[in-house]
Amino acid sequence: MTTSSNTPQPTDTTDPFTPPSADEARARRAPESLFRIAERHAATDGQRRRQTHPHVLGPHEAIRLVSFLLSGAALLDDGEEEVDRADITAALTLIPLARGEMDELEVGLLEMARGRGMTWPEIAFGLGLQTPQAARQRYERLAGRTERTDSQDLSG
Repeated sequence: MTTSSNTPQPTDTTDPFTPPSADEARARRAPESLFRIAERHAATDGQRRRQTHPHVLGPHEAIRLVSFLLSGAALLDDGEEEVDRADITAALTLIPLARGEMDELEVGLLEMARGRGMTWPEIAFGLGLQTPQAARQRYERLAGRTERTDSQDLSG
């Protein structure tokens, strides 16, 4: 299938000569990734206490949990299975979701900062950027990436 758009097109999974879409495969894998990590490493009260939010396992928390277990910053409970390659793949699968959540949070915070009268120099300072222009460009890039339809024009 040929298209002039950069938007990933669905692939025909029955055609053995068409490679699968990595984006589609990751999207299908994401819920199973969260479930796998929760089932294997956040099933008991003790395991959930290792998390920032013990009763909710979101993408960021799942990635952090697998990373902490791999690094030794969190210890396995008695009888808990070791982190395996599938757990690592599940955590990697969730990276784009977690990044998207952080991008949305940052865009929202930048919009609220501007709405409260903060200047681009103040925002640049808060973000650790060298120039107001860099802060404004960061906002524009993130707003475009998150495709927020309700974003205000904050370039002023």
